[in-house]
Amino acid sequence: MLVSPKILFDHCYGKYGIAAVNVFTMEQVLGLFSAAQKANAPFIVQITPVARNYANPVMMRNMVAAASHIYPDTCFAIHLDHGDEVHAVNAIESGDYTSVMIDASHDPFRENVEKTKRIVAKAKPWGVFVEAELGVLSGVEDERNVDENKKRYTQPSEVEDFVRETECNSLAIAVGTSHGAYKFSGRQGLQFDILKEIQRRLPGFPLVLHGASAVSTEEIDRINAAGGNLGTNAQGVNPSELRKAIGYGVCKVNIATDLRLIWTRVHREFFRDHADLFDPVVPGKDYIRAIEIVMLEKFELLGSVSQSKSLKI
Repeated sequence: MLVSPKILFDHCYGKYGIAAVNVFTMEQVLGLFSAAQKANAPFIVQITPVARNYANPVMMRNMVAAASHIYPDTCFAIHLDHGDEVHAVNAIESGDYTSVMIDASHDPFRENVEKTKRIVAKAKPWGVFVEAELGVLSGVEDERNVDENKKRYTQPSEVEDFVRETECNSLAIAVGTSHGAYKFSGRQGLQFDILKEIQRRLPGFPLVLHGASAVSTEEIDRINAAGGNLGTNAQGVNPSELRKAIGYGVCKVNIATDLRLIWTRVHREFFRDHADLFDPVVPGKDYIRAIEIVMLEKFELLGSVSQSKSLKI
């Protein structure tokens, strides 16, 4: 069942987190929906502009629609991740999305406010939820690469004015994570002093944690053992810190890198061990099952298992 993120966030706030998962392929969509139905866990399907360009917006929409038909007991929202104004307006007018993100976090504060206000005004008549971002994450996200020295933590002193002026519905914050595999090169972890102060200033307001993949060292090691060359200093978000963040108002937890690492590991190992095979269906089935396994673990970690049945829809 397709629902608004507002329903999910009102229910989960302070109790559990909603996994928001970036998908590009049929295998990812099927693995995600299969796991969510087994866990009875609500979730968010995230589609980036890059995914829309890669597979075509119509293909992405229909893959999700088909998966919801195959797995009819799922409860989910559909979100445009990291859109600029053009992407966000296009997604709103398509009628396919329950929420959009306007990412103007790299702009000066006033410009970010003005861009976000325009998207909120556009989204309201359509009943579309709007996520904004304040603060800058380092790392690689699809076609954007932000240097470590250009990251900027969200300033708690700015959040009240930003939310009041823009009337955004949720806020993505920068409190120590980054996009891609190298999330904590300095091993500093999440900045809970910042997170706690943001919650104090925005009580009950849903916060979003981007770059929240775990980046399993086992996956990295297996990829490299199968011919990969990924850096071994990659480090993701500590599970205990992620659970703690939920108590400070983090409702939406973005996951992308973990699924990409699994894709790499499954296919490298498959072609290393089966050099005589060329059928994409065989590793494809392995990938679907691997996604299902990791998403079941994510739902358990976030505390969202069995929460779909208690949602008031």
